[in-house]
Amino acid sequence: MWLQALGFTGLPHLGGLVGALFTRKAVPTWYETLKKPSWRPPNKAFPVVWTALYTGMGYGSYLVWRDLGGFTEDALVPLGLYGAQLALNWAWTPIFFGAHKLKLALIEVVLLTGTAGATALSWYPVNKTAALLMVPYLMWLCLATGLTYCIWRDNPDKQD
Repeated sequence: MWLQALGFTGLPHLGGLVGALFTRKAVPTWYETLKKPSWRPPNKAFPVVWTALYTGMGYGSYLVWRDLGGFTEDALVPLGLYGAQLALNWAWTPIFFGAHKLKLALIEVVLLTGTAGATALSWYPVNKTAALLMVPYLMWLCLATGLTYCIWRDNPDKQD
């Protein structure tokens, strides 16, 4: 079972690694030209925080998968929601940092936050620890949503 736990825990990091390709180029050239709120976390915090969040949500998905006996009919909703929010998570970085589509990134992160919340709610009856592992992620998504909104609002000249 440790191989499955490792696989589920590592899966979210794949999108994070791909996203890093977008951010590495865009942060010094495009992102630094944007007006951002004073309360935004420092750039160095993002990779550390995302590593912890991806690890927690990935391990949570393993716990749900394990407790539901694998990819069973009962797992369709909780793991389907997880997959949907993970796809939305992975899509945000190319939309924001790659395409520079601020309004679309805002819409996307709102959908992501809602889907991640639905994921956590669907996990709670299955495995409370898994659901609780989603709480820091949801808190960070709320921060990311507010940050994305402020950047969209405060940079009308950089709109899509």
